[in-house]
Amino acid sequence: MEIYLAGPLFTQAERRWMRELSKALESYTYKIFLPQDDAELPLLENPPNYHGAFELCRDAVDRCDLVVAVLDGADADSGTAWECGYAYARNKPTIVVRTDFRGGEDGSLNLMLRRSADRIIEHPALDEEVAPLAASISTTVEELS
Repeated sequence: MEIYLAGPLFTQAERRWMRELSKALESYTYKIFLPQDDAELPLLENPPNYHGAFELCRDAVDRCDLVVAVLDGADADSGTAWECGYAYARNKPTIVVRTDFRGGEDGSLNLMLRRSADRIIEHPALDEEVAPLAASISTTVEELS
C-alpha cells in the first residue's frame, strides 16, 4: 500500500513534523510518498525545475492507493488543497488530518475539502505524540481498503 502524504512543507517545523509522521506511518509497512523528500531533486536544479517537481507529485497521486492530507490552519495549504482535489477527481480515497485545535462551527475546514474527504481524523495539537495519530491513520487506511 502506497500513501501520498500531503501537507505544508515550507517551514522547518512543518518539514520536521511531516517527516516524523511519515516515519511513523512507515512503521506500519506502508510505502510513503512525501513530496518534500521525493520531489525535491528538481527543485535543487539551477534554475529550479518546478514543472519536474509538479510532474513527480501529480504522478505519485496517480500511482498511490490513497492520500493522507494534513489540513491545519485557518486556510489549508494551497498545494495540499490541489492534491486533495486531484485525488478526488481520480477517485482516490482521501483521509484528512486536523491537528489544529482552533475551530469554529464547521471545524475551520473549507466546505469543499470537508465534503470531498472520505474520512477526517481530529488529533488536537495539545497531544503532541505522533504515534497515536499514525495508529488512527493506519486503522482508517485499513477501513478504506
